[in-house]
Amino acid sequence: MKTIDILNKVKDHEMTVEEAERFFRREPFEEMGYAKLDTHRETRSGFPEVIFCSGKADVHLLPIVERLYSENGEVFGTRASQEQYEMLRKIYPQIRYDPISRIIKIEREGKERTGLIAVCTAGTADIPVAEEAAQTAEYFGSHVERIFDVGVSGIHRLFSRLEVIQKANCIVAVAGMEGALASVLGGLVDRPVIAVPTSVGYGANFHGLSALLTMINSCANGVATVNIDNGYGAGYLATQIDRMAR
Repeated sequence: MKTIDILNKVKDHEMTVEEAERFFRREPFEEMGYAKLDTHRETRSGFPEVIFCSGKADVHLLPIVERLYSENGEVFGTRASQEQYEMLRKIYPQIRYDPISRIIKIEREGKERTGLIAVCTAGTADIPVAEEAAQTAEYFGSHVERIFDVGVSGIHRLFSRLEVIQKANCIVAVAGMEGALASVLGGLVDRPVIAVPTSVGYGANFHGLSALLTMINSCANGVATVNIDNGYGAGYLATQIDRMAR
């Protein structure tokens, strides 16, 4: 529960001052033995804790989802498997799963999305990482425009969407192969560009290393690079920039 919700409940006489005091005296995390849930994170940073699902056993994942959902009224998880989704759906039939981005989520209805983030991909194979970025930003309250398959091998495709890209508060450039898209975008806009190298490519791509090196060596100004396939990190950072711009 958010701090403002607690204060409003006290104001509306739905919670006593003593109950609110007990809430604020709680530890800023919840000890679960195998996990320490950071229930204070949204108060500190403006973003609630998100679950990295890959590698988590069902006996650990389910209680974490239950606790975060009861705390926040919604929950968001990355890198989830189909099997994890099927397990959670038995308890939470409203949970949604996107097999492309591998995101699971329960969201409040009618959530407002404002600002503008442009998420661009070089190719169609980069979409899973781009969707992780886009859906992360949307979950945190930003409006996202998806601009896919505009890589440098057919740069006229990018120019056809340049107007909306230049209006965005932040641009996320997702690319594998040689990763040139981020540099091209950096030279066309006056807003921050977050470069996301993907592991898409042939052997000498080295599972995304070639794209990573291209992006961190970009000659374009205003380009910052996250880790290989780190769509979540890009979406989070883009939302921070979008919020500041708003």
